[in-house]
Amino acid sequence: MTGEVTLSGHVLPIGGVQEKVLAAKRANVKHVILPEDNRSDWEELPEYVKKGIHVNFVSHFSEVYDLVLAPDAEKNRKSQKMKDKK
Repeated sequence: MTGEVTLSGHVLPIGGVQEKVLAAKRANVKHVILPEDNRSDWEELPEYVKKGIHVNFVSHFSEVYDLVLAPDAEKNRKSQKMKDKK
C-alpha cells in the first residue's frame, strides 16, 4: 500500500504502478490496494504480472480502513475472496 490521502480522506493517484506491482509480486504479496484513479494503469499491465495478485481499488480512506485496519479486516478479505471465486 502506498500513496497519499487528502485531509478529507480522498485517495490520490500514484505513479509507478507497474514497478510497485512487480515489487509486490517478487515479495510474494498477494493483495494490493490501489487508488481508483489508477485502475487504467492496472488494466494496462500484462496478465503475467497481474496473475496471482488480488487488487482492491479505493477512492476514500474509509475503504482502506475497512480493508486493512478494521477489527474485522480479515473477515472482509475472506468475504472478498468468496466474491472473486464466483
